Amino acid sequence: MIHMEMISSRSLAFLDAQSLAPDQAQEALFRVGDGRFLLYLKDGEHSSMTEERVIFLDLREALIWLNEPAQERGSFWA
Repeated sequence: MIHMEMISSRSLAFLDAQSLAPDQAQEALFRVGDGRFLLYLKDGEHSSMTEERVIFLDLREALIWLNEPAQERGSFWA
């Protein structure tokens, strides 16, 4: 059994590249029981191709994600 604790989550507004419709991406940071961090990324429900990603982060990367300035949010999608 894997124990996870949600640390933070946020929504990011974006325009879908195909339809140009506004949408919301979701990001959530979890602490995994072994001391690592898991970043869950999900683009919007209305996107032409919904995508989900899971990225394991170390402590430094998790702190970078938590402290990203508003204009740089979404940088982990690249």
